[in-house]
Amino acid sequence: MMLSPDQAETDLSWTQSDPEAMLNGLKAAGCASDEPAEGEDRAKCKAEQPLSREEKRRRRRATAKYRSAHATRERIRVEAFNVAFAELRKLLPTLPPDKKLSKIEILRLAICYISYLNHVLDV
Repeated sequence: MMLSPDQAETDLSWTQSDPEAMLNGLKAAGCASDEPAEGEDRAKCKAEQPLSREEKRRRRRATAKYRSAHATRERIRVEAFNVAFAELRKLLPTLPPDKKLSKIEILRLAICYISYLNHVLDV
């Protein structure tokens, strides 16, 4: 979005990065105050602004417990992925046999080896 030089800055209230101005806007809406909100006031504020499904998901994912569980699942997934590549690597003939191959090299070599085995069977 291009802004023209004659466009007033007041037209761009969504771009305010001043925390105090944002807090004043929330206070005006009745959803923030200097004192901690209690019981009915807090419930009233939440009732006026229901969270969208995406916002609920974002808040749930922001918790330390969720991030820790996600990191654990990802570690297990990557480990299983690497084990599968190691097993495939053991089945492929190379010289020298212990030559280190990248994952893409393993896949390409497997494709060539399968093609070779198909050719041997056809002859």
